[in-house]
Amino acid sequence: MSGGLYVEARIRVDLDLLWERSQDPAQHQRWDLRFTRIAYLPGAEGEPQRFTYGVRVLPGFLVSGTGISAGERHRPDGTRTSALRFACAHPLSFLTEGRGYWRYVPCAEDGLRFLTGYDYEPRWGRPGRLADRLLFRPLMGWATAWSFDRLRLWCERGITPERALWRGLGEVAARLLVVLAAAWAALPAAVPVLLAAVLLPPLPGTPAARRCLRRPPGRGPSAASAAAPPALLDRLERP
Repeated sequence: MSGGLYVEARIRVDLDLLWERSQDPAQHQRWDLRFTRIAYLPGAEGEPQRFTYGVRVLPGFLVSGTGISAGERHRPDGTRTSALRFACAHPLSFLTEGRGYWRYVPCAEDGLRFLTGYDYEPRWGRPGRLADRLLFRPLMGWATAWSFDRLRLWCERGITPERALWRGLGEVAARLLVVLAAAWAALPAAVPVLLAAVLLPPLPGTPAARRCLRRPPGRGPSAASAAAPPALLDRLERP
């Protein structure tokens, strides 16, 4: 999955709780900006789980797709992993199909490494690939990292995803108001105020994409193994 997106967060939480909040569709859709709705479809126990998902692209307008996922909850090394494939035939969907994985890696010192790697095919040929490289892929990477930190705040500090969203919107609005006030008053400090509004880190209780890693950390076999797609992914059929 070279060239795909990678995001990793360090979360100090029990493994079972993180698994539940990321694998249960009702909880997953609360913190992940990339999805508006996720619903499992009926299926036989022990078989890969099929699901539908929806993304709100306009107010009141939902673009839906389908997917298939499977998880390994008990692995010899103490980690857990899940993999999925997804596809969307809707002409307004920027993505045609994709694949990805999550890994849950306990750390000896404290907490867990929660990481994902995924990639997808954009729609609309060459113009779509250009738009993906310049705009959509960076936006997807940011949304994934912001969502992972939103999940971290929920697990570590009990800040619900809904409250975290309002905190984020409130902090952005406050920064914009400070910049506008400085510019309107023509203060000499308007430029430093603008730089501070952009560069200062968000408050500790506000989600921030910058708190997540966007490349696999370290070098060596252990780092490469954690970031490599699991064999489970290759066994999933296309939805």
